[in-house]
Amino acid sequence: MTTNPRHYRYYDLLMAAFVTVLLCSNLIGPGKVCEIGLPFTVPGLGTLLIFGAGNIFFPLSYIFGDVLTEVYGYARARKVIWAGFGAIIFATIMSQVIIRLPPSASEPFNAVLQPAIEVAFGGTWRIVVASIVAFWIGDFVNAYIMARMKLWTAGRYLWTRTIGSTVLGQGVDSLVFYPIAFYGIWNTDTLFAVLLFNFAFKVGVEVVMTPLTYLVIGWLKQAENEDYYDRDTDFTPFSLED
Repeated sequence: MTTNPRHYRYYDLLMAAFVTVLLCSNLIGPGKVCEIGLPFTVPGLGTLLIFGAGNIFFPLSYIFGDVLTEVYGYARARKVIWAGFGAIIFATIMSQVIIRLPPSASEPFNAVLQPAIEVAFGGTWRIVVASIVAFWIGDFVNAYIMARMKLWTAGRYLWTRTIGSTVLGQGVDSLVFYPIAFYGIWNTDTLFAVLLFNFAFKVGVEVVMTPLTYLVIGWLKQAENEDYYDRDTDFTPFSLED
């Protein structure tokens, strides 16, 4: 196994951006369910698209994952995934601590604020577990496929890697998240209809963002003087080595 000890100018900034997007998708996004009326009927969904606002944020984390893996390699992307995983765990624990701290009776606004905090940041244990597990598995699948496909394609056809890794990563993410979070709560038809729509939405974001992804990756490779190939990488997810 080889290591990649170089220091990069923009790697830390990308890590911070990745974690920020991830926290937004898990803390801000779930607080609101959106509904969009359509001028046509979608089989299984009717004329309304109903989705969690977190879906606006979450696809961006996969784009960051693609950029990190393509430029810096799987091991560096692995470290970022673990940073995001730790941030989600910490934010979840602290949310529960804040919710359970006794509000001051001398502050009348707490009578309104406490229920709002519980609704916005409480969540159910199933949704919390589903979100954490799905993120961890899905992002590692995305990074692994991205790195492997780079070797298979000899660095060519970037679009096949960004889209292909997202299809598999988001597919695994959706197949893990929705059954854990909602099986037995939603009827089966609704569960799979929402699963398929959200999967298609996330992959669609990746496709639409492909030209921008090309520009960012091209600029970073030149700025960092790096285009890493994972020829001798240990692909275990359970490591923080570069």
